[in-house]
Amino acid sequence: MRSNPSAARGRAAARAGFIAVLVCVAALSTPLAAQPSAPARILDRFDEPAMWQPVVSDGVRASVHPAAGPAGPALRLDFDLGGTAGYAAARRALPVDLPANYEISFYLRADAPVNEFQVKLVDASGENVWWFHRPDFEFPHEWRLVKIKKRQIEFAWGPTADRALRRAAMVEFVVNAGRGGGSGSLYVSDLALRELPPEGGVLPAPSARASSSVPGAGPAQAVDGNPATAWTSDPATGRSQSLTIDLGLTREFGGLVLRWRPDAFASRYDVQFSDDGERWQTVQSVTDGRGGPDPLRLPDAETRFVRLALTDGPADHYSLAEVEIRDLAFGATPNAFIAALAREAPRGSYPRGFSGEQPYWTLVGIDGGEETGLLSEDGALEVARGGFSIEPFVLADARVASWADVEAQPFLVDNYLPMPGVRWRDPRWELRVTTFATGERARSQLVARYDLINRTAKPLTLTLVLAVRPYQVNPPAQFLNIVGGVSAIRDIAWDGAALSVDGRPRVFPLRPPRRVGAFSFRAGPVPRILAGEWSDTHRVRDDTGFASAALAYPFRLAPHASQRIGLVVPLSGPAATPTVDPTPDGRTQSAWLEREERSVAAAWKQKLDRVGLRVPRQAQPLVDTLRTALAHLLITRDGPILRPGTRSYARSWIRDGAMISESLLRLDQSSVAADYLRWYAPYQFQNGKVPCCVDRRGADPVPENDSPGEFIFLAAEIYRYTNDRALLEAMWPHVERAARYLETLRQSERSEASFAPGKRAFYGMLPASISHEGYAAKPMHSYWDDFWAAKGYDAAHAIAVALGRNEAASRFSTQREEFRRDLTASLDAAAATHAIDYLPGSAELGDFDPTSTSIAFAPRGDARDLPSALVHPTYELYWRQFNDRRDGHAAWDDYTPYELRNVATFVRLGWRDRAQELLEFFLAGRRPASWNQWAEVVGRDPRQLRFVGDMPHAWVESDFIRSMLDLFAYERDADGALVLGAGIPAEWLDGRGIAVEGLRTPYGALSYSLRRQGPRTLLHLAPGARVPPGGFVFIWPEAQVPRSTRVNGKLASWQNRELVIRELPAEVVVQP
Repeated sequence: MRSNPSAARGRAAARAGFIAVLVCVAALSTPLAAQPSAPARILDRFDEPAMWQPVVSDGVRASVHPAAGPAGPALRLDFDLGGTAGYAAARRALPVDLPANYEISFYLRADAPVNEFQVKLVDASGENVWWFHRPDFEFPHEWRLVKIKKRQIEFAWGPTADRALRRAAMVEFVVNAGRGGGSGSLYVSDLALRELPPEGGVLPAPSARASSSVPGAGPAQAVDGNPATAWTSDPATGRSQSLTIDLGLTREFGGLVLRWRPDAFASRYDVQFSDDGERWQTVQSVTDGRGGPDPLRLPDAETRFVRLALTDGPADHYSLAEVEIRDLAFGATPNAFIAALAREAPRGSYPRGFSGEQPYWTLVGIDGGEETGLLSEDGALEVARGGFSIEPFVLADARVASWADVEAQPFLVDNYLPMPGVRWRDPRWELRVTTFATGERARSQLVARYDLINRTAKPLTLTLVLAVRPYQVNPPAQFLNIVGGVSAIRDIAWDGAALSVDGRPRVFPLRPPRRVGAFSFRAGPVPRILAGEWSDTHRVRDDTGFASAALAYPFRLAPHASQRIGLVVPLSGPAATPTVDPTPDGRTQSAWLEREERSVAAAWKQKLDRVGLRVPRQAQPLVDTLRTALAHLLITRDGPILRPGTRSYARSWIRDGAMISESLLRLDQSSVAADYLRWYAPYQFQNGKVPCCVDRRGADPVPENDSPGEFIFLAAEIYRYTNDRALLEAMWPHVERAARYLETLRQSERSEASFAPGKRAFYGMLPASISHEGYAAKPMHSYWDDFWAAKGYDAAHAIAVALGRNEAASRFSTQREEFRRDLTASLDAAAATHAIDYLPGSAELGDFDPTSTSIAFAPRGDARDLPSALVHPTYELYWRQFNDRRDGHAAWDDYTPYELRNVATFVRLGWRDRAQELLEFFLAGRRPASWNQWAEVVGRDPRQLRFVGDMPHAWVESDFIRSMLDLFAYERDADGALVLGAGIPAEWLDGRGIAVEGLRTPYGALSYSLRRQGPRTLLHLAPGARVPPGGFVFIWPEAQVPRSTRVNGKLASWQNRELVIRELPAEVVVQP
């Protein structure tokens, strides 16, 4: 069940250019084909520039002008992105029917920074978009012919179920903010369409000729598909030989695999292409071939003739069993290439994510650092966002143990600190990997500790190998914002103290390795290298980007003895050098590592233990997960910037920031929330619009109409928890502009048009937007937006009252009440229109989306604006569906843990036991459980490959924090009460019971304990907080209301299982 109001992340991020897709700017020459292509048809000579119109997002300026092309007129698009994450486009209506296969071409040049370049094709509805796009495109300064083939045009977004583009009605050339931003000019000329021969069909069998061969081993045997036969060159003719393959027609392919006979391979050779068999171009040179299967990635290759020009090898002849021509997918991306190799290699040769299995990972970093590492469940450490990883191997009795050969057990130091580790267990030995980060934002570093342990009563010879490999821990299935998988390494060098990667010292062993090997791609995967004989090589250059290295530590371990190795990897800092005491070795190394680990652990405990929660042993995982979740919120942020993740979601959405901040405020991290508000506010647009998202490019202009309510809510909540009037005064201009913008949005739907048939539910609501991921294909009138608007109006009124802005307070009050009436009427109208008895997610669809609806209840909400007849049926239906899923009566593939929000809703509905059942189910969705975290997507099959978003996902974890804390105390808006213990199961009260210490509320720090003592139940409320307007309300956990209750010795009465306490401290004694 995917119920996720998530900023339309898939679509919005795609629109913003964060899906990294390899596209091709084709060569200028037209290849010789067996079936000639039709002549190109000119679609626009750009001799009528008035046909083109500039289109921009908020904060961007653009204009179009005539210009001179390479051989005629052209169009010039001038743009200024204005420091936003927006776009500028030139658009024209251009109806065109597209053939079954085609190529679009145009000449392009630009005077522009590096940005994303897009060509969009839009259908007649204007809602469905297909595109060719290249993130961070380096625009050519001279005219270049760009050819785009049909297969390179993807469906981008829209409501259509038919993703095949047959007729375009409009075309756009787009500059979208990328790495460069700024301003510039884009020039386009000679837009043309050429019909190509149909794709597919039977390809002719290749033929081959060679410079020489021995009898019975002719060149045809290298292309006969039979690995038992081979072409063998004649030794008498020397080492300079060639094998030429004729594909029969010009065709596209993705690479080659050369299958050499043992010891008869070419170590030096060139791969050459020709369209006519006469004129040749070298496309790849190999200087360190090692034989065996020899894979060659040749992305988007297109030719008829392939020649292997062989110049050297270990023997006096060459023997090539097979030349395999691989399809386009083989070389489409570095990730596709490595995945293809992994499918043919023993399991463990490559990281799990390349081997068809879903991997899991967690975060390693400091609070607010600009860079973070990742640790995989298999023990690999990614050293930075998008960076290479350090992967352990253990050699025992000439056998190489990888992640595929051991039982891996992830852990956290003290079960909750953000200091993750992994234990590898073999019957004879154990490897324990522990990681953490030290330092400050200006200078920080990763520290990894490797403990190799002999588990036997006999001496054991083992070798620990720490391999630097060109792969991220973030796996290739992750594609948003940053593509996981391969992290290119072209140069590795060891200088005796540090391993440099691509010219920068990156890995600093605390004890020098006994052996160091630097390997090129041709040497093969690291486990295969380690299994054979390898020599110490301290430097390698590999233009393929697949270089690797191994640091080897051989040990002779006494019975039950251990050895420890430490590494330091700089994360941030001007010199990017580690901060380590004089290089330790032996016992000094261990002491330094232990001291650093203790220091880091103490610092995290000081931040994470400010709010105390005592629970029975069976509930301790909930408390541990809450503390880890808080750590993840802090590590995920970049300075003051709160973000849901560090890879896929390394951007700041105001919705995430507002909800994360609410969790931080309750856990005594108010300064973090306040810093975020100060950072975000200046990105507000001049018209009062609050950007949905901000990243390094600036404010994102995509209209998502929950944003103003969330921003105003955030400002109000920080004030309620901190009483920082100076900050509130500074935010007032932003709040007032956001509130005016919110009112403008609302009034735009209070028109006669909203009384048209089928549109009554739109009246007075915010306009359709894509803030909810489920409406990414087409904007909808989302009640998620409206519930946030209601919070925004409440918050704006409260802020105005607090600051004595009486006129504004009166205005906001009037608007708030009008909106509440319209919202209730809209929900009723939508339910009637769609004949449903539950609260709909949107007015148009009447869709069932309880997780989105839950935002009406928390944070800061109640059921006042909801039709009472629809509330309970909504969550009763969810409860039935949840049970069917949990109990195996309904098929499901995955869900998003945003459903944790429903725990808070259940607590407010009085469903104490049901709330606990939800928690039990979702807690089982932590991957892995011992790391106390969730991804954005949890699959039923934990090893099925899928996009899972960031791990950990901070927005999900803030939902858990909120729901978890609501079990103990939540604020009830209807009467201003603090409700205590509404989600605590009765069995938790046995023994020592439960206790809360220092939980932050708008009324101060709340501390109380609750336990059973024989037949009595004892509630102790400690001083420290102010009594809320509605008092402290204790919800009785049993079915029967007690008969005798005393508060500070005075008799007290219950109303509907609620006891109101209006004094502190308070000793409450409840008799059965």
